[in-house]
Amino acid sequence: MRLAFMGTPDFAVPSLAELLASGHEIVAVYSQPPRPRGRGQKLTPSPVHAFAETMGLPVFTPDSMKAPEAVADFQSLDLDAACVVAYGQILNAEVLAAPRLGCLNLHGSLLPRWRGAAPIQRAIMAGDAETGVQIMQMSLGLDEGPILLGEVMDIRPDDTAASLSERMAHVGAGLWPRALAAIDRGGVTPTEQVGEPTYARKITPAEARIDWTRPAAEVDAHIRGLSPFPGAWFEAPSEAGPVRIKALLSALADGSGAPGAVLDDALTVACGTGAVRLIRVQREGKAAQSAEEMLRGFALPAGTVLG
Repeated sequence: MRLAFMGTPDFAVPSLAELLASGHEIVAVYSQPPRPRGRGQKLTPSPVHAFAETMGLPVFTPDSMKAPEAVADFQSLDLDAACVVAYGQILNAEVLAAPRLGCLNLHGSLLPRWRGAAPIQRAIMAGDAETGVQIMQMSLGLDEGPILLGEVMDIRPDDTAASLSERMAHVGAGLWPRALAAIDRGGVTPTEQVGEPTYARKITPAEARIDWTRPAAEVDAHIRGLSPFPGAWFEAPSEAGPVRIKALLSALADGSGAPGAVLDDALTVACGTGAVRLIRVQREGKAAQSAEEMLRGFALPAGTVLG
C-alpha cells in the first residue's frame, strides 16, 4: 500500500520499522519540527525523523498540518492510508479525508478509557491492572474513532511508564500489517467505542511532587507512572538546605510511621498507610542511580522526614 507515516517520539519508531519490513511503500514521513535539546540547545530531529532519514525516506516537518500549503502537499500524495502514532498535531477534516482509506491511529490504551495525551502514564498512576494498544479510524473528536484492531496487555507491578511504553510500542507495531490488510480487503468492520470515556490529560510539573500522606499503593503508582519523565520528586533535608530527589522506581514494602519518615537504611518511606521502598533515584544535578548507591554519599538515616 502507498502510505504516509506520521509520528514523533521513540514510541512510534517500531511502527515505522514494521511497516517498512512489511513491504509497504512509505512515500512520506511527517514528524514534529526539530527542537532544541541538551545543554547546548542544539536543534535535534525527533526519533522518527532521525530513523526515517537513515532509511532514506522523505521527511516533512510542518509547524502546522492545518496550514493550507501543508494540507495541499498531503492531498497531493495520492495515499491509500496514513498511519499515525503519537504525531503530536491535530489533523483537520481535509487531511483525514485525503487518503483512500483514511487516517489510522495507534493509541496506547483500551478506549474509551484514557483518551488524550498521556494514556500510558495515567493508566499506571490510576492503578489499572491492564491496558492495551488499539488501531482506530481517526475522526475529528479526540480519540473517538471506531476500533479496527487491538490487543489487551497486563500492567506489571514493577512497570514504569518507560517499560510499559516499550512493550506497547512493539506490540502495537505488530498490529499494523494485520489492520491494513483487513481494511484494504474490507475484512474488518470498525467497532464503535462503548462505555464512559476517561481522559488522560497532559502531565503537569505541579503534580509530580510526591504526597507521602497518600496510601502506599497510590504513591508507588505515582512514582512508576511518572518515570522517567518528568519524574516524581520529593525534598530531603541537608546541611546546605533541601535537596530535590526524583524517585524513578519503587515497590510496596512493610512498615508504618509518620508520612514521609524514612524507616530504615534501605530507604523505605512511610506513607499515609503502609510504606514504599525507593529502588532507583536521581539527585538534582546527578545521574540516576540505585537508592543504595545514593545513600553511600548522601545520608538519610531512619527518622529523617522527607518533604
